[in-house]
This record gives sequence, structure tokens and C-alpha cells, in this order.
Amino acid sequence: MPDPTSMQPPPSVGGDADLAELAGLTASEARHFIAAITEIASGSAPDAALPLALLATADILTTGARLGAIQDIVLDERYEPDDGDDTDLAALRAALANVFEGLDEYADLVDPVTSTELTTGSLATDFSVIVGALDHGLKHFARGNQVEALWWWQFSYLSDWGERAAMALRVLHGLLAHVRLDADDDLVAEAEFDALHP
Repeated sequence: MPDPTSMQPPPSVGGDADLAELAGLTASEARHFIAAITEIASGSAPDAALPLALLATADILTTGARLGAIQDIVLDERYEPDDGDDTDLAALRAALANVFEGLDEYADLVDPVTSTELTTGSLATDFSVIVGALDHGLKHFARGNQVEALWWWQFSYLSDWGERAAMALRVLHGLLAHVRLDADDDLVAEAEFDALHP
């Protein structure tokens, strides 16, 4: 185990150019995630919903990990500018719950670090939380408030949507594993027989 006293501080993002580049990259990845989840919620490709959600969630977790790994973004002012009302995500959540019907709810822990208390999670809720946080940051970004956008994305990743995305990824992985690996023994035997006796 590494010695905590020898660990390096998180990498910093120095200068306006670095911040602008990181903000642009994060905004692009946020838009991509929102577009992917919106497409899944449309129900246009139900058979692809699980793998597409897995890919989108893994990608946005990489974005979040990048934000979590750097030093804290500091706001220029002591307050967050009001960039309008948050997007109403009730319709998105309902559509996702419909797409994931029968698979949406899962067992969760309130805090796996400090508690063993069980609760219930929901993929539809998780994705709505993530989309809401990313969209809020995009509103700052669209108005040219890049530092505020980065601050919000980083803060909300550490406090909320990062955990929801990590849990969603685990659940999606579990669902895909069950779909792919939990095969009927008779069907497996038939497939093996057919493969050995063409």
C-alpha cells in the first residue's frame, strides 16, 4: 500500500487556455452522453438499450474521473451565476423507466464507505440525475461561463452524479452479464451438439 505522505497532490489546471480546453472537452462529452441517453429513452432500439447505456456511462465516468483527479476548480466569484431554470427531466425519467421496465430498480447502499444500510436505486433516476447535472453545466458553458461550468461539473461529480454513474455502470454490467451468461442448460447442450456435429 502506498505511503499517503508520499502521494502527489492532484494535478492542477493552470491558465485560461487549459481551463478553456478542459471546459470544451467536458462540454462535448456531456452533450454526447445526453444525446445517447435521450436516444435510449426514445425506445427506438430497445435491444441495444443495455449495451448503449453501458458505453455511454463508461465514457461519462472517464469524464468525471478527469474532473475528480484535478485540483478543485475555484469560482471567480463567491456565487454561481443564475443561468436559468433547470431542465424538467420528468418525461425523460418516465421514458427511461419504460425502456428499462422490469430491470430499472436495484439494491443499493446508502454509503458503501460509512454504512451498510440498504436502499433501492433506479437506473432511470440515475440517468436523470446525471443528465440534469451535465445539462446545468452546459447552460453555464453556453453563456461563456467556462469556470462556472467546470466548477459545477466537478462539484456535482464528486457530490452526486459520479456515484450515480458508478452504480449505474455496475448494474448495467450485471444485467449484461446475466443476459449473456445465464443460458438454459438444454439450449447450451443443443448448441454444443450442433457445433460438434455439423
